[in-house]
Amino acid sequence: MKRTILEEACVIRSKNSGPYELTLDVMFRDRQAFERARAAGVFTPGLVSRLYGVSEADVLGVTWFEPANAVKMTLRRRVASGSPGDTDIYGAQQHAPLLSLEWEG
Repeated sequence: MKRTILEEACVIRSKNSGPYELTLDVMFRDRQAFERARAAGVFTPGLVSRLYGVSEADVLGVTWFEPANAVKMTLRRRVASGSPGDTDIYGAQQHAPLLSLEWEG
């Protein structure tokens, strides 16, 4: 069965993790949705690399956090927060590439 992130998650957000890193959080609706997503193996450094156009070396981690039914993905920012060329000083508008994500599971 095809799953979408919009059906499975209740929170999809991004935020700075310091001036040089961006964190993407996906909080799933319940434990079952969390386990389905984890079992599908879709949230990987390769996914983040493809969606954000960065190398896998720039993906600093993908962490599953069971108490919150969440996955956290951290990557290096292309431009430091607040420096010339930065278009989102808080990193709060960077989750959009995740919104069309689908997987089998």
